[in-house]
Amino acid sequence: MDPRLNVHGSTLIIVPEYKGMVYGDEGIRLITSAIRRNSPQFLDSHIHHNNLLNNILAKIEANVAGMDDAVMLDDRGFLAETNATNLFVVRGGLLLTPFAHACLPGLTRQFVLDTAGLKGIEAREANLSLTELYTADEAFTTGTMGALAHVIEVDGRRIGSGAKGPVTSLLQQAYLDHILDTATPLTN
Repeated sequence: MDPRLNVHGSTLIIVPEYKGMVYGDEGIRLITSAIRRNSPQFLDSHIHHNNLLNNILAKIEANVAGMDDAVMLDDRGFLAETNATNLFVVRGGLLLTPFAHACLPGLTRQFVLDTAGLKGIEAREANLSLTELYTADEAFTTGTMGALAHVIEVDGRRIGSGAKGPVTSLLQQAYLDHILDTATPLTN
C-alpha cells in the first residue's frame, strides 16, 4: 500500500486484442442502478483508472435484469453516465448531457458536443434528473467501444417512440463518417 516500497518501478499491463463494437444498431435497453457513480471527492472520474468497481457492480445489475447496461446517478441523484458510456438526452431539439463531475468526459462525448454545434444543434451540459431521461424525445449513449447507441427504454419506460430519433441519426452518421475518414487501415 506504500508506493515508496515498490521495488521494481511501475508495472503496466497491456492486453492487445481486437474487440468489435459493443452494441449493434437495434438500440439498447437500460435500467437504473442502485450503485452510484463515484463522487470526485473520493475517486476523480476524470482519471481513467482501474478502480471501476462501482461500474462493474452496476453492469452486474444490468446483466441480472437482462438489460444492456445500467444508468448510474451521481452522489446528488442526477444522471452521471451508464456503467460504460456517456449519456445524452434530446428534449425539444436541445441536446443535453450530464455535467462531467461524476463521469469520464469521453472523447466520443466531446466529438458529439462539437459536432452538434457544427450541425446547428444546441447542446449543453446540465444537471439532469431521471424523470428528464424517462420523458426525453430521444436518448443515446457514447463511447469508444459503443459508438453512438440509441436508447429504446429505461426501467421499462419507452424513450420517445422507441425508435432512433432524427438528432441521434444525424450525429450517429457524422460519427461514422468521421471514423471512416480518419481511421488507419490495419495492415498485415
